[in-house]
Amino acid sequence: MDDRAADITPLQAIMARLRDPERGCPWDVEQTFATIAPYTIEEAYEVADAIERGDTAALKDELGDLLFQVMFHSRMAQEAGSFDLSDVITAICDKMVRRHPHVFGDGQASPGWEQIKAAERAEKADDDPSALAGVAVALPALLRSEKLQKRASRVGFDWDDIADVRAKLLEEIEEVDNAETPQEIEDEIGDVLYAAVNLARHHGVDPEAALRGANAKFERRFRAMEALAGDAFPDLPIDQKEALWQAVKRAEG
Repeated sequence: MDDRAADITPLQAIMARLRDPERGCPWDVEQTFATIAPYTIEEAYEVADAIERGDTAALKDELGDLLFQVMFHSRMAQEAGSFDLSDVITAICDKMVRRHPHVFGDGQASPGWEQIKAAERAEKADDDPSALAGVAVALPALLRSEKLQKRASRVGFDWDDIADVRAKLLEEIEEVDNAETPQEIEDEIGDVLYAAVNLARHHGVDPEAALRGANAKFERRFRAMEALAGDAFPDLPIDQKEALWQAVKRAEG
């Protein structure tokens, strides 16, 4: 590894060939921003997964896949006459310099990343003046809940006492119990999840990370239960499965 500048032109050439209407790949040619977007999200998650596993070889591959997604969208935009990869690179360079005046500017203290972003949003206020403007709809629901709550908090719409946050969560759970129709139950469970995110935020906990940890813990314990019981596990009565669960928890310790 060295400090050589990365040459992205071979990847540009591959992308152009794939999208060539006559000589390209039929699948690649027929794609649109909308059809490719799910793959872009998937590749970002696979990058995060490689990081979570500490697999640097996989991380290299997944970063390449994610870069290819950037190339794909840029190529389609170029074909539509909107922008090209050079515009994308210029825009992100300008943004990073603008958001780090303490590094690239006169050396004075920066007003802060969030303040700079807020000022940028204010410039676009004619499009959507809401404090919630710009929170991407396509974000994972748990992450979007947290971002919406943080935005609302910045303009004073927030609980002052964490006890009130906890009480709201308990209130929402009670409303699930009182719901009657499937739609009402779904709505109230959504409120429970939203309130749980709020409680995590007030405790300074990243809800996405907390849920990933809970998922990993459940998977680890469940696999340990299966290992203890062997092939008989699926047919065990629930009380025996619960006993195995408690045994695994004790063993973890």
